[in-house]
Amino acid sequence: MHVNNNASATLHELPGLAHQTLAGHQDGLKSFEVWRQTLAPHAETPVHCHACEEAIVILSGTGVCRFEDRELFFKADQTLIIPSDVVHQICNTGDTDLHIIATLSASPVAVKTATGEPLALPW
Repeated sequence: MHVNNNASATLHELPGLAHQTLAGHQDGLKSFEVWRQTLAPHAETPVHCHACEEAIVILSGTGVCRFEDRELFFKADQTLIIPSDVVHQICNTGDTDLHIIATLSASPVAVKTATGEPLALPW
């Protein structure tokens, strides 16, 4: 057992997206990971899927989750529940940063494109 200093977690950046793995494989976890992400105004994650469930807690901001030709709008103090293998994309629809905490039921998390090709992420 140990305590992680979240401020010391490695920061990875893609255009418009800042990511930190707060707890995961590097900590000996085998069945889940916890991520902190910030999406800049009007930024989007890549369209992707993973063979694990995901719960995303919206800390601040507004956005939309695009999946299966649908859009599910969300705001602060809500939680998105994403089933395993659902192709999705998270988009910040606001003019301020979107702050989220995501818990995924795998460690490490293998991310794929919409067509099933491995999606290399910097984390």
